[in-house]
Amino acid sequence: MISSFLSTLYSVFLPISLPVIGGGLLKRFKGLETKPLSALSLYVMSPALIFETLERASITSGDIAVTVAFCLLNMLILWLLCGFAGKMLKLSQPERSGLALTTLFTNSVNYGLPLVLLAFGQAGLDKASVYVIVQIMIINTLGVYLAARSHFSAAKAVKSVFTLPSVYAAALAVLIRMTGAALPGALETGISMLSAAYAPLALVILGAQMVGVRDGREASPVTRRGFWSGMAMRLAVAPLIAWAILAALSVEGTLFAVILILSSMPAAVNAVILAEQYDAAPRLVSMCILWTTLASFVFLPVLIGIL
Repeated sequence: MISSFLSTLYSVFLPISLPVIGGGLLKRFKGLETKPLSALSLYVMSPALIFETLERASITSGDIAVTVAFCLLNMLILWLLCGFAGKMLKLSQPERSGLALTTLFTNSVNYGLPLVLLAFGQAGLDKASVYVIVQIMIINTLGVYLAARSHFSAAKAVKSVFTLPSVYAAALAVLIRMTGAALPGALETGISMLSAAYAPLALVILGAQMVGVRDGREASPVTRRGFWSGMAMRLAVAPLIAWAILAALSVEGTLFAVILILSSMPAAVNAVILAEQYDAAPRLVSMCILWTTLASFVFLPVLIGIL
């Protein structure tokens, strides 16, 4: 067990830690602004990665159906559990919204995809691509609802999904696979270059965002119940629920490992953006993001070693 843990730390988390540390240092000492880098990642490199992966992915229709079913069941169960925990702990409405954002949405893009690629190779990345696309759609619909609640606009949420180029990149990749068409070689090469640049840039952004979260000084108070319930739900309850759903769906092999890892990732950095925009306990969400991310450098190597 210990040797497996150390091996995972060395082969998977040491490579990941270097760009994360670099991003953190740039933020701390050079004031690196992540907003333009995040836009570059979201609108240019992420679509390239999604397109290239889906176009070439060795994934069956059964894998796609299982992944979509898992995502929907997992979101529903965690949503209900968050509502129950919020009532039992008598959390305020903003804290309940913050708890839901922390629990339901994981850092499966900036952190999850590079981790899966290093831990499971291209086969793992192929299977992760469908999960990530579904998550992008959910956080831009259900995520907005959970953050906004009283002033939620369904039309705005649905519209926001279709402003993301990754959705169109996925649709184009599926169309090319269905028709058997092929892109010109030079265009494929350009897309591959952008795709290859995604992982290091995403990890630099993650490191800078972690430092930014740590330096935040939001005025909203954070209760112990709110913070520890968020930590427990993301680090303990969510992985157990994911494991149970995957077992119930009879998922095995690489697909089981990839989905479990992605659903056990720390809280999504994007969650704090929604929390700040709609006053859904942003300080609570930012603290949970920081500490679940730090804890993941111990928790995830153990989980990967078990798998």
